[in-house]
Amino acid sequence: MTEAYGQRLGERFRVENAPAIVSRALRTSDIAVTEIRCDNPAPEMTGRIQHEDAFVVGLKLRDFPAHKYWEDGRLTPVCDLRAGESCLHDLKRDPTVLLDKPYHTLAFYLPRAALDAIADDANAQRIRDLSYQPGAGINDATISSLGCLLLPALSHPDQANPLFVDHVLLAVGVHIAQTYGGMRPMSRLTRGGLTPWQERRAKEFLLANIKRRVSLKQVARECGLSMGYFSHAFRRTLGVAPHKWLIEQRVVLSKEKLRDDGLSLSDVALECGFSDQSHLTRIFRQTVGVSPGAWRRALKR
Repeated sequence: MTEAYGQRLGERFRVENAPAIVSRALRTSDIAVTEIRCDNPAPEMTGRIQHEDAFVVGLKLRDFPAHKYWEDGRLTPVCDLRAGESCLHDLKRDPTVLLDKPYHTLAFYLPRAALDAIADDANAQRIRDLSYQPGAGINDATISSLGCLLLPALSHPDQANPLFVDHVLLAVGVHIAQTYGGMRPMSRLTRGGLTPWQERRAKEFLLANIKRRVSLKQVARECGLSMGYFSHAFRRTLGVAPHKWLIEQRVVLSKEKLRDDGLSLSDVALECGFSDQSHLTRIFRQTVGVSPGAWRRALKR
């Protein structure tokens, strides 16, 4: 379990109460924000946060002069941090700071899985690392504005609108990926189609169940869509209906299985999700133009 948000992070900053909000809008990963505040700290170093492939973006809500910060055991240039500025921290580099003045910070937690999911959803190449100067403050108005939007939710979590919180935290993640990770979408999404993650999940689910019958409703549920919208969006994105796409993949798989002389045509049919040999033969001939037996014999010539 990560130590980079919530009370576990608060313990590293020597505070007893560290309110946090976690968003699971990305399905495969969490994004979180933690409020850390201490008005009368005893001068000491932050506790060590366990290494993980993740970043923390700290938004300063209070001036912090003579900021002393270490990465990988090396002291970075001492600088003054102003309220509204942000600092980026790579949790693979053992970040630590001297807590010798009052501080008030919002800490945004962005694991690698979240950045990957954001890039996938944007149909962009995945990010390697974020570009930043260790220990230096960044005057980023977008992070500052988005962070301020979350303060009421952190103060009164019972009154927070989950959809609003998800929207703001996702906006922070996208902004970080674009501004400091260089993320650039490779192409526009098809209007009315599936998002990249929905397309990927639909394909994964269909292929994982290629031997058995799955309903359109089941696949749509995996993508978080209604059955009617999913069917329309799938066709818009891939150019064929879901059942047609699945049949095409069964034919592709059957070609691979036909290379194994140890499998009979009946075996190939069952391995690829066809009801029997005659079903395989009929679909294979319609798609490829020859029977499975003829296609297998042609491989040996």
